[in-house]
Amino acid sequence: MSVPIANLARLRGFIEDFSRLVEKNLSEPAVVEQGSVLLKSLVSHDDWLPTEFAQPDPERYQQFLLHADPLGRFSVVSFVWGPGQRTPIHDHRVWGLIGMLRGSEQSQGFSASAQGFVADGGPITLNPGDVEVVSPRVGDIHQVSNAFADRTSISIHVYGANIGAVRRATYSLDGGERLFISGYSNRLLPNVWDLSKE
Repeated sequence: MSVPIANLARLRGFIEDFSRLVEKNLSEPAVVEQGSVLLKSLVSHDDWLPTEFAQPDPERYQQFLLHADPLGRFSVVSFVWGPGQRTPIHDHRVWGLIGMLRGSEQSQGFSASAQGFVADGGPITLNPGDVEVVSPRVGDIHQVSNAFADRTSISIHVYGANIGAVRRATYSLDGGERLFISGYSNRLLPNVWDLSKE
């Protein structure tokens, strides 16, 4: 069962605001700065994400597409982390904003060295309402994990492309690289545009 459709107005408003932002053709630093404010406002409320896009899977984390800009300028995704789940070390190749909605996650940055990849500082812990920026410009390689071993965590990500179609890479600590295209876990999108029931 979904949350009441009226709550989808938050997601719809966010999509509209972000569309207006990218229409301005601003520099990446300006987009991520202003976009972070928009995302922080969205994830400060936990009453809008339909349950279909908040379901964990016992085998692996889920990546649900919530919106893809028709011109490929940005996408909005819910990441659902089952207890203890984590990504491999990976990159994005575009700017991204990560906003914590429920639970908590840890993000460990990595940088390349002569021997492979090494942790870049300590992990960053995101709690509800927090927003982190990733980008080839500021640091793009990290590993993300659910901070909890006993419950689900959910983060909302916005990327500067249709991230499910971007050719990216995972990395091993010894420097190995494997290309991948992530795709999405869902087959259908939330219907944020039906105003007839409001």
